[in-house]
Amino acid sequence: MHKFAHLADAHLGAHREPSLQRLELETFDATMKKCVELGVDFVLVSGDLFHVGIPDLRVVDTALRSMVEVRRHGVPIYAIYGSHDYTPNGTSVIDILNTAGVLTNVFKPTFDGDSLRLGVTVDERTGAKIAGISARKIGLESTYFQALDRAALEGERGFKIFVFHSGLTELKPSHLGSMETVDASMFPKGFDYYAGGHIHERGEYSLAGMENVVFPGPLFTGYGHDLEATAKGEKRGFYIVEFDERVRNKTFIPMNSFEGVFREYDLTGRNAPDAGSMIKDDFTTVDVAGKLVVIKAFGEIAGGKASELGLASLRSSLFERGAIHVYLNRNGLKSKETTDPIFSGEEPSSIERKLFEGEVAKVEVTEEHLKGERGAEVAVELLRLWRQPPKLGETKKDYTTRMVRDGTHALEKKEST
Repeated sequence: MHKFAHLADAHLGAHREPSLQRLELETFDATMKKCVELGVDFVLVSGDLFHVGIPDLRVVDTALRSMVEVRRHGVPIYAIYGSHDYTPNGTSVIDILNTAGVLTNVFKPTFDGDSLRLGVTVDERTGAKIAGISARKIGLESTYFQALDRAALEGERGFKIFVFHSGLTELKPSHLGSMETVDASMFPKGFDYYAGGHIHERGEYSLAGMENVVFPGPLFTGYGHDLEATAKGEKRGFYIVEFDERVRNKTFIPMNSFEGVFREYDLTGRNAPDAGSMIKDDFTTVDVAGKLVVIKAFGEIAGGKASELGLASLRSSLFERGAIHVYLNRNGLKSKETTDPIFSGEEPSSIERKLFEGEVAKVEVTEEHLKGERGAEVAVELLRLWRQPPKLGETKKDYTTRMVRDGTHALEKKEST
């Protein structure tokens, strides 16, 4: 019996808070050690190993040490790009690690006219055949699926794994309604295991012609909706899959390194200062030491402003009492005394997308790919690119040149393949 580890969405380097940065990398290191301990034949990463295509080198160095230790035990690591691993100039840290032999990028596309053929990677120890499609910016990997020569893949014999980093239309979570997805009809059928990434919720599914469709969810935790789910007790981790000529067993391995505290408050009809005092009093006896704390407040306040709730000072006091992180979700909160737009998105990216959708509708453009939802997605991609800080040792001139170049790529109507 053989076995492999399936993980996705580690998003290494995503967090700015030192405590979460440390736990994020410790969780990844513990995962790599667990893979060796459990005797896996190989490790499969379904995208978004890092949070950006060119991450902080200190993050890369720490992650590299963990992966090299896995490789030292003779365990290969196979991976694809995620939507965050992608870079407009075509070269990311995944490519560098591939060149260095630390991991193998299993997305091997060749084009015959308009038809996309995928190369198949064969794991030497087990004979497992691995093929996959990497993510592209703003969900444009769907163009790869449309061009995919599915018959060639379906004709392959042996134990087969298809790796992807996309949402499936048939399985799209309700809170991700605006997310680009790919229809199951575009996937090759008859593979033994479909190793998914991108969806930050764990799930095991079966569709017509597609058994063992698995999303492990994020390895650690992201922000917004992810943090809330983690604080409520959602387990984070990866899968161990045992197989011979077919999948025999799938086991989820939790890797949560901390506990959470979640509190939700409907403040409709309350006065802001009184509501703030109520929330503060509620936390008086709560043990927050070493825990993730999420406070979600929503509803229309009858008097006062949201700023008068005093949540910022409560956040500071919770840190003083030992909380490792405090996340305040006030996105569904509004006041009768203010007229600012309020959005119910549960994470910053959702709010940003809604803001952009509203603004794009006000702008007259001739390019179709800059209109409507697609235009909003391009704006979100630009924002993500321009949030990247200068690299270590990068001059202001070089940083500006890189931002202009990457921004220009993001605005292009078509990507190079």
